[in-house]
Amino acid sequence: MHKLKNTILIGMPGVGKSTVGVVAAKRMGCRFVDSDLVIQDTYGRLLHELIEEHGVEGFLEIENRVNASLNGENMVIATGGSVCYGGEAMRHLQQLGIVVYLKLGCEALAERLGDLHERGVAMKQGQTLAELYLERVLLYEKYADIVIDCEEKTLRETAEEVCRLVKLFRKEKGENF
Repeated sequence: MHKLKNTILIGMPGVGKSTVGVVAAKRMGCRFVDSDLVIQDTYGRLLHELIEEHGVEGFLEIENRVNASLNGENMVIATGGSVCYGGEAMRHLQQLGIVVYLKLGCEALAERLGDLHERGVAMKQGQTLAELYLERVLLYEKYADIVIDCEEKTLRETAEEVCRLVKLFRKEKGENF
């Protein structure tokens, strides 16, 4: 399996990975996979139920294991926001495809997110969204092949940017799709 065959979307919850992923997959003629849905399907529970049942650390282990087991070609994969904590998963995803970090400021995320518990956001007890954001941004940037600033873009514009930059990245690496 060749790295350039897949596109992996990472970033904070609420940035639009799933929506952007569906649109980008249609434009690129790929399958779309939402790793959060794979987790829910595998364990038969919603994300927030898994966090309640296993605790944040237990959930992160589940997320790491599921993401490290994803395989296939010609896919756009939207990951959960906390995938960046799973070293095994992130190394696997880096081998599986081009990692694209969708970046959005903390204020814009706070407006989009709503109830963090209901969304199944893996956060330490008492941790604020701003603290979580600062902690994760460093990890997203560490693993990303491409960073897209989504601040002034609609979800459709972001999807178009993903397609454009992934195509350019592939071309620079000598692959034409």
